[in-house]
Amino acid sequence: MSDSALVALRGASFAYEEGPTVLSGLDFEVRGGRALALLGRNGSGKTTLMRLLSGGLRPHSGELILAGEPVRYDRAGLTRLRTAVQLVVQDPDDQLFAASVGQDVSFGPLNLGLSDAEVRGRVAEALAALDITALADRPTHLLSYGQRKRAAIAGAVAMRPRVLILDEPTAGLDPDGQERLLATLDGLRGRGTTVVMATHDVDLALRWADDAAVLTPSGVSTGPVAGLLSRTDLLRAAGLRLPWGVAAGHLLRTRGLLADASGDPRTPEELAALADGTGPGGRAAPRRAR
Repeated sequence: MSDSALVALRGASFAYEEGPTVLSGLDFEVRGGRALALLGRNGSGKTTLMRLLSGGLRPHSGELILAGEPVRYDRAGLTRLRTAVQLVVQDPDDQLFAASVGQDVSFGPLNLGLSDAEVRGRVAEALAALDITALADRPTHLLSYGQRKRAAIAGAVAMRPRVLILDEPTAGLDPDGQERLLATLDGLRGRGTTVVMATHDVDLALRWADDAAVLTPSGVSTGPVAGLLSRTDLLRAAGLRLPWGVAAGHLLRTRGLLADASGDPRTPEELAALADGTGPGGRAAPRRAR
């Protein structure tokens, strides 16, 4: 386990009852301060991996390591894990259950046995972080889908985890809702929370993440997102397409419009900046490394 790993699986294997092995001998870690995108086709083991990391499932072999120590699956050990690692599932209706947003967000801190004042402070902090303070007294069943997504994330944020794991957080959101959520995640990262996002959207992963983990039938490959998502063999094995930014970078290089050493554009704005930087020789100026 590297010094910067907050939570890690070592030699972890898991199979559901009377089902095939989903993960076998897996080594995987989440490093502090790095936004991580988890990618793979349906059935690749993404959900299983996330539930192993958050303690919802226990590996049949191998171990889960938190802050350098093996996790014990008793009440004290799981409490320690869940104050450090929180998972938000894809469908917020699977997570929200209280009558109001404020009550739902307070559930986790209350179960930690915190004082009323500390619980109120955490709830206020989480609602503000997700920009839903005005919804504190709103019944959860009257929220829009995007508001329910934010409320579910706020419940996890109120636990003040070091690692926040999100399963397809942008699924079902319109473009404006996606942009607002990504801005919120940037704010959480700025406050010291390490975010892991499971997604099928390779363009989103390229734009947002520092690192990527790609699950294939042969295991998991991890590394800086730009390099990993330019590997066509890996993406093919994972059932994923090439990100548009990588495809655009390849095309620009074949046309002599982008220097070989320049990185691929991650956003439309970066592509436009490359076009604006085209010099007299028809070659775009190399962009600053991210």
